[in-house]
Amino acid sequence: QVQLVESGGGLVQDGGSLRLSCAASGSLSSVNVMGWYRQAPGKQRELVASITSGGSTNYADSVKGRFTISRDNAKNTVYLQMNSLKPEDTAVYYCNVNIAPGAIYYGPGSREYWGQGTQVTVSS
Repeated sequence: QVQLVESGGGLVQDGGSLRLSCAASGSLSSVNVMGWYRQAPGKQRELVASITSGGSTNYADSVKGRFTISRDNAKNTVYLQMNSLKPEDTAVYYCNVNIAPGAIYYGPGSREYWGQGTQVTVSS
């Protein structure tokens, strides 16, 4: 079983910055993907950014150039540095980890875990 503990959300003004952290406890295989999703009121949950255990990253178009995802594999922790925040970034941000039993990311038998969510509010 894996538990994810998020921190770093809050209230910030338009153009400000925040850094989210998510620490995973439990057993993570060497093949895993950690990421951040967000869900705004009345909208579907969407991927913000993800990073593989090998260091490859993926970003939503809406955050490219403003957000940076990184991870510390020794600490099983993923970070999301959010700069130039906009009111439309307001949402609950969820940490996610997908653990593969084999050598393929998101391969058969992969398990997925979610954090409890942290609120990010950007005021105009």
